[in-house]
Amino acid sequence: MTATASETVRTATRDPRSFLPADVWEREIALLTRDHPWDTVMADRCFDQAVAYLITAMEKHGQGLGLGCGPLIDIAVHGFILDTINYREFCARHFDGGFLEHTPEIGFEYDGSVMKTARVIENNGFAVDWPLWERDGAKCTPCYPGSDCH
Repeated sequence: MTATASETVRTATRDPRSFLPADVWEREIALLTRDHPWDTVMADRCFDQAVAYLITAMEKHGQGLGLGCGPLIDIAVHGFILDTINYREFCARHFDGGFLEHTPEIGFEYDGSVMKTARVIENNGFAVDWPLWERDGAKCTPCYPGSDCH
């Protein structure tokens, strides 16, 4: 019997929490629960995936992979971007002193990019919370094509 993506055992070697100080992580969870109807468990799951996604986008930048998360995880990405001081410091620390731009697209194309991105994140050593990615798997990323942003 073949396991589906949501049944796959999480065997990551990289922990998204290791990319941020604990106080910043907790702040982002508090902001997400303040601004969205999420409990801390959901906020933590989504932010975990947002950080894995952002680190992967930084590490794969310039490769033309067309990475992008779906709308659910994008909520956590946007929440982090809005906390500009912490997001800027995160980028400076993990993106060779640079800043990972975000250029949203107005229209959506349903091109399979969400699930492709999840597989790239997994191949980059992070555990993928498959139910979160599969929720938007038939949707598309809100990132502007060809912009090499996240």
